[in-house]
Amino acid sequence: MKLRGLYAITDSQLLAGRFLSYVEAALEGGVCLLQYRDKSDDQARRLREAETLMKLCERYDTRLIINDDAELAARLGVGVHLGQTDGPLTPARALLGREAIIGSTCHAQLELAEQAAREGASYVAFGRFFNSVTKPGAMAADPGLLKEARARIKLPIAVIGGITLDNAAPLVAHGADLLAVIHGLFGADSTHEVTRRARAFNALFA
Repeated sequence: MKLRGLYAITDSQLLAGRFLSYVEAALEGGVCLLQYRDKSDDQARRLREAETLMKLCERYDTRLIINDDAELAARLGVGVHLGQTDGPLTPARALLGREAIIGSTCHAQLELAEQAAREGASYVAFGRFFNSVTKPGAMAADPGLLKEARARIKLPIAVIGGITLDNAAPLVAHGADLLAVIHGLFGADSTHEVTRRARAFNALFA
């Protein structure tokens, strides 16, 4: 499967009260990967929401991955995205099998991306590239990093951090395969606008 296009990430606070309708609107506009990101401790709700998203994703032929929770991912038979504080990727790869999509947060460091590639990552994620509402204190990355990464790492490259339709095109031009977007996609005032934005993000790859 080619990992290229819009990579939508859910945010439980941003999507409160409109979670499924907005996610479905995004899927309608075309999403390559959907990451379920929920930092709460409510295991039962997280399982329920992840199962619902999995059914939705199947309908739209989109791959679902879970943020930071390899055990939940294994339970559902989906992929996982791991941050630098979540330990090495190797155990997750062993748990989830060869086919699962496993992503790794590499901040703005090529060394972390090379390490993730050795440990069996499916894609590496660099960021933040712009001011991010989700992670305001995150280390800034420069678009030039993508060209260097492209030369050194043979994996799809995701970019994250404050990405909007106004600033995404140069990142694609520099070699980004996946645009990981939260607010720039879901911070809309209608489902119609979410779908429009999803289509517009994907059009940048055409």
